[in-house]
Amino acid sequence: MAFYSRVSGSVGVITLQNPPVNALSAAVRQGIVDTMHRALSEPEVKSVVICGQNGKFCGGADIREFGANMRGPPLVPMIHLIEAAEKPVVAAIEGVALGGGLELALGCHYRIAHSKARLGLPEVTLGLLPGAGGTQRLPRLIGVPAALELITT
Repeated sequence: MAFYSRVSGSVGVITLQNPPVNALSAAVRQGIVDTMHRALSEPEVKSVVICGQNGKFCGGADIREFGANMRGPPLVPMIHLIEAAEKPVVAAIEGVALGGGLELALGCHYRIAHSKARLGLPEVTLGLLPGAGGTQRLPRLIGVPAALELITT
């Protein structure tokens, strides 16, 4: 799930809630889409923050859904919704932002991370390429050498 709240009257906060690592299950993806639409439609909301519950941003895909029929909104259009938002969207990264979780953060307009946050695209260790834009957005943000190191390890 994704819980929506407002702070200071003008900041919409979307909190990912899928313990233990706030994985991007069908319900979480649907919650993100629904709460993004809500935040973008409220004129009082001037910016949006996406964060994770219990000190973890997002651990990526929900492995409990692997091998099953795809349900809920796909990850790529969800990230495109965030990226195309007319209001600034900030990823507040604490704990982990791995795989699709990092790609979600990369789709936000801004990112802020705790000094001990762990970011990565671990699907490459399984022989899979990141599939939601991480290989394109990451080099633009941190440069090709650093991105190549992160993507391949």
